[in-house]
Amino acid sequence: MKLYKIQAFGFLAVSLFLGAAFRPDSRPVPTQNTFVAIDTVKGLDPTTGFVVAEGIELTRAHCTGCHSSTLITQYRATREVWLEKIRWMQQKQNLWDLGEAEPKILDYLAKYYAPTDAYEHRQPLKNVDWYKLSEAKN
Repeated sequence: MKLYKIQAFGFLAVSLFLGAAFRPDSRPVPTQNTFVAIDTVKGLDPTTGFVVAEGIELTRAHCTGCHSSTLITQYRATREVWLEKIRWMQQKQNLWDLGEAEPKILDYLAKYYAPTDAYEHRQPLKNVDWYKLSEAKN
């Protein structure tokens, strides 16, 4: 009787696995029109948070394959610093040669992820008299 239960359990497990593995996919196939969904209020791609503009497709294709888009959206740099980051990734992280896409990616990053004086959170403290911890009184 135990052998029957083990066989039945094994058959059920295999059936569930095969059923899940070979079931037809009911998700819609993305088309070019659905590839970049636009947040109409901010003009941001909801998948990556990138500004929807010329260069987004190349930036998404070359950058988000290896790391999160958040690394880009939270970082602000000049074109020269972005190029330094790319060169570092090529030397240390095995990033491929970007070829003709590189200037277009740099244009996009320099335009939309350049240094700014605007702050999304609180601004840095100003006019504060800092003291050295060694001078602090107990």
